[in-house]
Amino acid sequence: MAKITGKYEVLYIIDPAQGEEGIAALVEKFKAMVEAEGTLSEVNEWGKRRLAYPIDDLTEGYYVLMTYEAKPAFPAELERVMKITEGVIRCLTTAVEA
Repeated sequence: MAKITGKYEVLYIIDPAQGEEGIAALVEKFKAMVEAEGTLSEVNEWGKRRLAYPIDDLTEGYYVLMTYEAKPAFPAELERVMKITEGVIRCLTTAVEA
């Protein structure tokens, strides 16, 4: 039997130059996307941290970890939107075993 929904985690890094309001707006945008397509379990904002290596000459980023349940096609769409959104440095989605 095919899986109807799966559990996923997405960790994304936002450019801290966006400012507090810009960061909050991006977090809210991605939360709304997940809530429209699935069930949001948790949003864990880790805050500003030093990157392991410079990305586009940036040494710090604002880390956010979201856990959610959605249909298997949704994580690819969420990642696509994150990659074209200005202010998002990196994102990584992983499937979580139940």
